[in-house]
Amino acid sequence: MANTLLKISGLKVAYGGIKAVKGVDLEVREGELISLIGSNGAGKTTTMKAVTGSLAFEAGDIEYMGKSIKGKGAWDLVKQGLAMVPEGRGVFTRMTITENLQMGAYIRTDKAGIAHDIDKMFGIFPRLRERKDQLAGTMSGGEQQMLAMARALMSQPKVLLLDEPSMGLSPIMVDKIFEVVRDVSAQGVTILLVEQNARRALQIADRGYVMDSGEIIMTGIGREMLDDPKVRAAYLGE
Repeated sequence: MANTLLKISGLKVAYGGIKAVKGVDLEVREGELISLIGSNGAGKTTTMKAVTGSLAFEAGDIEYMGKSIKGKGAWDLVKQGLAMVPEGRGVFTRMTITENLQMGAYIRTDKAGIAHDIDKMFGIFPRLRERKDQLAGTMSGGEQQMLAMARALMSQPKVLLLDEPSMGLSPIMVDKIFEVVRDVSAQGVTILLVEQNARRALQIADRGYVMDSGEIIMTGIGREMLDDPKVRAAYLGE
């Protein structure tokens, strides 16, 4: 069995007295694509923020590569190989696409390697190559999502965290984003995907977790979960 890269144990997070995450256990093994699904407000994004150090948690632990990362900031975690593409993308709107990609490599000093990886990103995302000198703020939402993913990959992460990458995108762009997530996974990048589009997320996942009201209520093989009557009724509208 592959090594566990990310392990969440008994995680509890509260916002001003409201318990948003109530004792979550979740693990991501090397090479896996894990989907965390659930309705809006289930606690998925809160869990991701706790993993990346942008939100303190009151109980439990999060281990990355066998060591607790409690109290670690985003800077430390990126240096250790944990990169996140946040909900809302967060691209540098007044910088060009190329400059955004260079910013993604800010922890690196290998100039030749950075140039090589920018070219590699343009291979994965041809649309970005076409617009490499364009300001990121003038791009469509889908193009900005591609840029946010490419920028995160420039840090050469061992684990890539994706928070709602398909949110607000056209159906054609949603298809493209999921295709890219699958391709990046196939290249060996371990991925934890938080996504409201349960059907698409489970179709590409090795394993899935279902979150409801701050708790994990179900887990299993991604495609097998698509056939589960409870999942179909609650999350697939069937």
